[in-house]
Amino acid sequence: MPQWVILQAEGRAEAFRYTAHRELEGTEAEALAAMRDAVDTFAEAFTESGRRRQRRRIFRVSERSYFVRVHNRMSVEEAHFSLAELVVDTHDADLPDTVGGGDVPPGPQRTRVAPAP
Repeated sequence: MPQWVILQAEGRAEAFRYTAHRELEGTEAEALAAMRDAVDTFAEAFTESGRRRQRRRIFRVSERSYFVRVHNRMSVEEAHFSLAELVVDTHDADLPDTVGGGDVPPGPQRTRVAPAP
C-alpha cells in the first residue's frame, strides 16, 4: 500500500518552516482527501455563536498542492500544503534504494564539477 506524507510549510519569507503534518498509508484518493481536510481546517476560528470571523482563501498550486491564506482581524496566516508519495526506502524491499531506481554503490560517491569559465 502506498505511503504518503502531507507537508505543511508555514511562515513568511525566510521564516518559513516545513513540517510533516501527517503520514498515512492508502490510495492516492484517500491521501488527497486527508490533505484537503487539513487544508480546510487550517487556522479555523469561529465565534461562540459559530459564525466565521475570518476570510479564508485557498489557491490550488497543483493537484497535490494548495496555498491557504486566512485573514483574521489583526493578522494573516498562510500555509502551503503538499502531498508527497514515498518512493525510496532503504529498509523496504519493495522500494528502491535511490530515486534513480538502483542500489546505492558502496563507499563515498563524489562527483567533481568543473568550475564555470
